[in-house]
Amino acid sequence: MSDPRPSMPLFRAEHVGSLLRPRTLTQAHRALEKGEISADDYRAVVEQSIREAVAMQEAAGLEVVTDGEFRRGSYWGHFVEAVEGMGTKPALFDFHDADGHVQPFIAPHVEGKISRTRSISGAEYRFLRAAAIKTPKLTLPSPPTMHFWRGPAGIAREAYVELGEVFTDLARVYAQEIADLAAAGCRYVQIDEVPLAMLCDPGVREVVRGRGEDPEALVGIYIDAINDAVKDRPAGMTVGLHMCRGNFKGKWLAEGGYESVAERAFAELKIDVFFLEYDSPRAGDFAPLRFVPAPKGVVLGLVSSKTPDLEAKDMLIRRIEAASRVLPLDRLAISPQCGFASAVSGNPLTIDDERRKLERIVEVAREVWGRA
Repeated sequence: MSDPRPSMPLFRAEHVGSLLRPRTLTQAHRALEKGEISADDYRAVVEQSIREAVAMQEAAGLEVVTDGEFRRGSYWGHFVEAVEGMGTKPALFDFHDADGHVQPFIAPHVEGKISRTRSISGAEYRFLRAAAIKTPKLTLPSPPTMHFWRGPAGIAREAYVELGEVFTDLARVYAQEIADLAAAGCRYVQIDEVPLAMLCDPGVREVVRGRGEDPEALVGIYIDAINDAVKDRPAGMTVGLHMCRGNFKGKWLAEGGYESVAERAFAELKIDVFFLEYDSPRAGDFAPLRFVPAPKGVVLGLVSSKTPDLEAKDMLIRRIEAASRVLPLDRLAISPQCGFASAVSGNPLTIDDERRKLERIVEVAREVWGRA
């Protein structure tokens, strides 16, 4: 029997998942930390904020919506909090920007045997499904996210000797979570992956070599880890993979086009659609798209979530036309290059800027493809 999983992209206008938190939500978060409001009061603010964010996306014309990741401290934080054996420690990389500003961050750390003792995103999905008219999309951090930023130092030796054992246990966690999400009705999951995109940067590869790892071997290990995580998803569930160079307060972790990983990653990853960053010269050109096999699609991240400047419609259309000379237009879509708030603090733009960018994406999609 042929797999009924549809070719991608399902939607021509997309966004990556996270949205800027409204002021009422950030104020409530601070009040909760100070003990000034109850957990129930905070939950009510979160849920109302999600309803408003969903309504904003639908009013902008999007056919697919998320909860903005409003229940999370960061795009991967809820995973670490929910999974037994996971914790956090300082990352061995820093975010930076064009002016040389540096921002350290906290990364996942494997501190014990990994297991799933409770749902990770089930409550997120069920509330989103109830709040949305349009198609709900759920985001999950990738398995390599749990390793790369700390490398060998990110695994407690008393817990695991071999990296493969870590990913075997992580694959079991993902399989259980995806099965439960599917049972709840979820049909669209996006995996957020940074390490493979970082391994496109020669400087990052040198850092990896310096800590005793082979960058090319890691590419293969990470591809296998992602495939193992999603291989048991049910027919009819679409899985996208967002390949990101880092996104925190307008800063990034890496630069360089996808060429050095494209031939393997695009062909070997068992997913349906790639979300690729193409918002700046740091991302390289569209030539690596030649490695994307049919029927896989690509969502072009042409709109920046890092700056408030609204991209010109004509420029975006020209960029799509350029990409279509490498990959057919019917296998392309458009989105921001990343989320607007991969962590609670968000990027340096306003919710009005965010809304205008989403509306622009819908406007361009309707002009290019005739629908969002």
